Parts: sequence; structure tokens; C-alpha cells
Amino acid sequence: MLADYHMHTSLSNDSKYHMEDLILKAIELGLDEICITEHSDYGTMGDYVVDYEKYYQRYLQLKEVYKDQLTIKFGCEFGVQKHTIKDYQNDFKEYPFDFIILSNHQIDDIEFWTYQYQKDKSQEMYNRGYYQAIYDVMKAFDDYSVLGHLDMIKRYDQLGIYPDELMKDIIIDILKYAIEHGKGIEVNTSCFRYGLNDLTPSRTILKWYYELGGKIITIGSDTHEEGHVGYQIAYVKEELKKIGFKEFCTFEKMQPIFHKL
Repeated sequence: MLADYHMHTSLSNDSKYHMEDLILKAIELGLDEICITEHSDYGTMGDYVVDYEKYYQRYLQLKEVYKDQLTIKFGCEFGVQKHTIKDYQNDFKEYPFDFIILSNHQIDDIEFWTYQYQKDKSQEMYNRGYYQAIYDVMKAFDDYSVLGHLDMIKRYDQLGIYPDELMKDIIIDILKYAIEHGKGIEVNTSCFRYGLNDLTPSRTILKWYYELGGKIITIGSDTHEEGHVGYQIAYVKEELKKIGFKEFCTFEKMQPIFHKL
């Protein structure tokens, strides 16, 4: 069972990859299931919010065309901040999502990838600020399935990787809260594209999740172009086995479906 559960198309602001081309590539690679997860980010640089209706209608059309070749699920990546929670709650009510990734792309509308949030802060301050923002949103927002690229801040740290152990208290709080509330985490294979020397999240964080009793895990490529589709998903499955995980998940109507690794 090969499933890619983090994929963007030209309906997202940062991709030019057409949905049908993505689907055809997934079929060519022998994937069994994909979930398209277009971007939705309120409050940042003009609001990068997908046209939900256009997205949903195109999804329904292509799902029908390729129903005998590939299972295609309807998802979204919500870049939630505390002051945008109501927007996402409203969006979630409007469409029959199978799967929602909860991600943190900015704080107070200040992006990480531009390094503006990190500016004039110590490494400890911006790392802790990043995780605290995730935790604060989790406690106020429940309409999601998994936490996306949990240690993403490492992508955008010009001072190098800040040790997980120095953030262990807040990371453990996040993982415990997710487990207690029936949420999961994703392994995001963009780590290979960004040249990181570990998985995203790291093997350390994945081990903590496993030891705390976490079971809900999805695997996604964070596809934005053809070469990303399904990338290193089979490898990640083997790495999860080494940690001790026995299963990974797909989703339908926001409910996890467990599959043997």
C-alpha cells in the first residue's frame, strides 16, 4: 500500500503543477491512493487561500475519471494562526473533507521562509515561539487530522539545527495533546529536498511520539511539481518500522484507516 498524503497543484499559490498531471504521475508510479491538500493560509501576504469551490469541482471531476486507477481523497493544508481560527472553522463546515493537515507557516502573519520572524530573535526564542504557536492553536482548533511537518522551523534556521532535546518539553506537550485528542502527525518527505540530515519530523520526535503511544501517522511528499510525487515514501515506511511503528494511516471523512507498514 503506497499513499501520498500531502500534495499541491496549480490551485495552490506556490505550484504550477496541474491536478490531472499529478494524478497521472501517481498512477504511473504505482501509487494506490493520494490525498490532494491544497494550501489555505489566511492573513499572510494577501491571503493564500485556495478557491474551494473550484478545487472541489475539479476534484470531483477527476476522481470520477480515474476512479478505476487510483483512490483520490479530498483534503487541505490549513496554515492556522490563533487569529484565523474562525475562518478555518467556517471553511471546514462548507466542504466534505476527508483529511486536513494542520500546519504552522507563520506567526502574527510573519513568515518563516522569508526569515522575518527569526530576525532579531535568539535561536531558542524563534524555535520556542514556533512550537508554542502550534500548541496554542491545537488547544483552540479541532478540525484537523494530523500535524504537518512538525519541526518545519528547521528548514529556515540559518544558525543550523536547534537540538530537539532543548525543545523537548513543548514538543512532548504537543504530542501528548495530539494523542489525547485523536490526532496524528505526518512524515513529510520534503526533508530530502531541503537537504536536512533527518526526517521531518526528526527520528527523535517520531520516537517520542511512538513511546507516548502515538499511532496515527500519514506520509506525504509535499508535492509541488512532478519530481516530488511519491518521493521516498517507501523508504519512510521502512524507517518507521525501525522505530517500532506497525501501521500508517489514510483517511476517509476525517476518520483514520490503518494499514500495515
